[in-house]
Amino acid sequence: METSRRPDHEPPAPSPGGGPTQVPAAPFLTGRTALVTGAASGIGRACAQALAAAGAHVHVVDKAGEAARSLAGEIGGTAWVVDLSDPGVVDTLPAHADVVVNNAGLQHVAPVHTFPPERFALIQRVMVETPFRILRRTLPGMYERGWGRVVNISSVHGLRASPYKSAYVTAKHALEGLSKVVALEAAEHGVTSNCVSPGYVRTPLVENQIADQARTHGISQEEVVGRVMLERSAIKRLIEPADVAEAVLWLCGPRTGHITGTSLSMDGGWTAN
Repeated sequence: METSRRPDHEPPAPSPGGGPTQVPAAPFLTGRTALVTGAASGIGRACAQALAAAGAHVHVVDKAGEAARSLAGEIGGTAWVVDLSDPGVVDTLPAHADVVVNNAGLQHVAPVHTFPPERFALIQRVMVETPFRILRRTLPGMYERGWGRVVNISSVHGLRASPYKSAYVTAKHALEGLSKVVALEAAEHGVTSNCVSPGYVRTPLVENQIADQARTHGISQEEVVGRVMLERSAIKRLIEPADVAEAVLWLCGPRTGHITGTSLSMDGGWTAN
């Protein structure tokens, strides 16, 4: 029985040396617009760069003005210098976005009984309320166009808890829930919603956590990485931001329309325990 093969499934032509020819990935997001929060550094920066390389026009959203404008200039995007702790600021951002990456976040390490309530509330505003407000603003356009990709940068702490991180763990668990609700509501409109949930990534936020936990536990920063951060991970090294960005880009690709409501773990085996 003969079978037909779609052109995009054809194997690459052999090179003169006999091995496969490496064909660059097509810019499959050409004509699309992406909005990335916390985009001036770390995971957000890597996501903005990856989405732009795939052809998207990227809205670089961050309160670090100089870094946001520099990155926007580098990738041909648009910088939006805003403080996402102000709920009303979302209404100043573009409502047109085919891809939304909710990445902005912050951390505070302290036991529950000494955790500052105002800091707890701030973390919920930035990491839960702001993603909700952004999606409330951008989803109608995605529905109208019949296509959209929502990728929420969660964490292993959206799936597991650790002591001294009550606000962060609460926020990431809430983000996972929001993502699933959007997946159910948006499916009929051609819009997917997923979380990417990494372990510890080599970012400024993690570097700050290392220092905070060293003070909290009374140990060295080297011991924090080995004994605290990576204790439950089978792979004993920090994740690179570009690796997370590749997962985000994959979820925005042409073969992932049935992947929605999921949490893609990138935790080095942490949640396998």
